[in-house]
Order: sequence, then C-alpha cells, then structure tokens
Amino acid sequence: MRTSHLPDIENRTAFPHSFKWKLNRSIMVSGKRIADVGYKLFSGSMMLLTVYGGYLCVMRAQRYMQRKKQLELSAQSESGASETIKD
Repeated sequence: MRTSHLPDIENRTAFPHSFKWKLNRSIMVSGKRIADVGYKLFSGSMMLLTVYGGYLCVMRAQRYMQRKKQLELSAQSESGASETIKD
C-alpha cells in the first residue's frame, strides 16, 4: 500500500506539462540552450589558447636556456683556445 500522497510522476494526466515540454524540447531550441553551448565553446577555446600559450612560453624558455648554455660553452672554448695560444 502506498503511503505517499504525491501523484505518480509517470502519470501524464497528473503532469501534462512535462509531456508537452518533452515534445517542445525536440522541436525548438531554447535561447538558454544556445547560450549554454556558446559559453561552453568560448570557454573551451579559451582553455585551448591558454594551454597553447603555456606551451609556447615553455618552448621559448627552453630555447633561451639552450642558447645561453651554447654561448657559455663557446666562450669557455674560446678562452681555453686563447690560453693555449699564449703559452
């Protein structure tokens, strides 16, 4: 025996608006849904741009460090070569 006094959710006569909503949902796209999709697309593109910007920064820093190391090695080798010439 049922103890709840609430009508059955599956009963379409008790909730005719829910049945109507399901029909309208397939026919018409609401402005809220368009706004939600637009927001998600915009947010996704901003996340991708952020990740790509981070990648570019890391690559530039890596090239800077490699170039700095190469300059230090070439300076050391030139100073070592000049010392051997002086002797």
